[in-house]
Amino acid sequence: MMPPLLAVQALQTHFFTAEGVVKAVDGASFAVRPGTVKGVVGESGCGKSVMARSVMRMVRPPGRTVGGAIWYAAPGADAVDLLTLDAAGADMRAIRGGQIAMIFQEPRAALSPIHTIGSQITENIRLHRQATAAEAFEAAVALLERVRIPQPAARMASYPHQLSGGMCQRIMIAMALSCQPSLLIADEPTTALDVTTEAQILELLEELQLSMMFITHDLGVIAEIADDVVVMYLGRVVEQGTVEQIFYAPQHPYTRALLASLPRMEQRRDWLATMRGAVPDPYRQPPGCPFHPRCAEFRPGLCDRIEPRPVTLEDGREVRCLLHDDAVERAADA
Repeated sequence: MMPPLLAVQALQTHFFTAEGVVKAVDGASFAVRPGTVKGVVGESGCGKSVMARSVMRMVRPPGRTVGGAIWYAAPGADAVDLLTLDAAGADMRAIRGGQIAMIFQEPRAALSPIHTIGSQITENIRLHRQATAAEAFEAAVALLERVRIPQPAARMASYPHQLSGGMCQRIMIAMALSCQPSLLIADEPTTALDVTTEAQILELLEELQLSMMFITHDLGVIAEIADDVVVMYLGRVVEQGTVEQIFYAPQHPYTRALLASLPRMEQRRDWLATMRGAVPDPYRQPPGCPFHPRCAEFRPGLCDRIEPRPVTLEDGREVRCLLHDDAVERAADA
């Protein structure tokens, strides 16, 4: 098996506020293999976007990455821990955008309203590819054509407010592709779109055949686009495995609850399964397993006292749950 393109190890990104410390990412570990799509799922507030911004070194005060490692291995180069680089330095700027690109959730907020589409794309090309103005313009038009923007040359003079949400998202994808990155991070790229446009954007992303980290709360999208899945809860990776393992034989109670809440054609039309409770206040996380207040398989005296450690199962997946920790089971039976 090829070494991972990206390996996140025990990542910790915390926010230091007047009310206390928010552990937005608390010991997350996973890897993205070349040529695959890593799906990252979980409810809002579970740390998915902060983790992506940590990889890009885009976390701003009061946030700070306080532990772990982010190993990135560009094709043909040795792996480097991105956390050892100056976030604003030349080396990290060359990687951010040039080798690792990101598509944001709300394209209108990410695009500059006072610059044309063409100027924003060509600036990125000239910065990372050392191209002339004419070369950058030609490359930008080709990118707009690739992401299916009609009349691409004419659209170069358009401003974001003159385009639909779906068109703006295509522009964001074109900007992400402008420097031919080896890794694409897509942070909920279809959340703000209608279902028809969402389907078109997903089809486009699949056609690109890039190594990708795809972040979403939509399990249906993950089933369609991902090879492997990471399930996050309160900043922790609670389960990870192949898309078949996660969808057909989930092992963590949180994963099972997420899947159970998906609407199904055979369900009664007046009934929808829901997960009880909500993601806890990040300032007052519960002791023991963070999911235990909502868990259907909660065991008093264990789940509310012992924080689970990651356990690798026989099929190779990783689960962070006391139900799968033999050491805890033996102690409980003693």
